[in-house]
Amino acid sequence: MSSYAKGSKAFGFCDRTGFRYPLRDLVRQIEDGRWNGLLVGRDVVDQDQPQLKLGDVNANDPQALRFPRPDNSLDESRALSAFDPVGGGNTALGSRTVGLDMAGAVGRVTVETS
Repeated sequence: MSSYAKGSKAFGFCDRTGFRYPLRDLVRQIEDGRWNGLLVGRDVVDQDQPQLKLGDVNANDPQALRFPRPDNSLDESRALSAFDPVGGGNTALGSRTVGLDMAGAVGRVTVETS
């Protein structure tokens, strides 16, 4: 047998705002994973902040690699290449296809309209 009344029509006051709520709509305010003793309305309850759970979250983020394999193809990674499947211009060299010649430069362009 329960020692508390059901209180289906009972009301209570929010510890945060002081507004009147049905007692069944007041919920416990949780801070850092524990109830702080406040009963607040469902519309003003604050969710527990994940930043306060630093001990609960695995923050291990190793930076070093065990067997690193650095990229030794610096010249190949800086080369320019082009691809033209419609107009042709690609030539086969052994088992690989060589793209169109491409060049890059820095300069000025003057555009005149009439």
